[in-house]
Amino acid sequence: MGNDKRRARKNAFRIPEATLFAFSVIGGSIGTLIGMYTFRHKTKHLTFKIGIPLIIFAQILFIVLLRISPLNFSFL
Repeated sequence: MGNDKRRARKNAFRIPEATLFAFSVIGGSIGTLIGMYTFRHKTKHLTFKIGIPLIIFAQILFIVLLRISPLNFSFL
């Protein structure tokens, strides 16, 4: 978020929103949320204000479901 904010101020090539969401989905959602409010970047975009917390919720739900599933996962 900080890098994209810096690029926005310099009118440089921006990071696509799809890329920011992709990094959030593969595990950077909490960092994205912290970066949004630290750098005040994308905080007015409804897709980010709602989407990132939904991704975090889905990731937490996925982890909880893995923990309570009858399958044995050695990494948990």
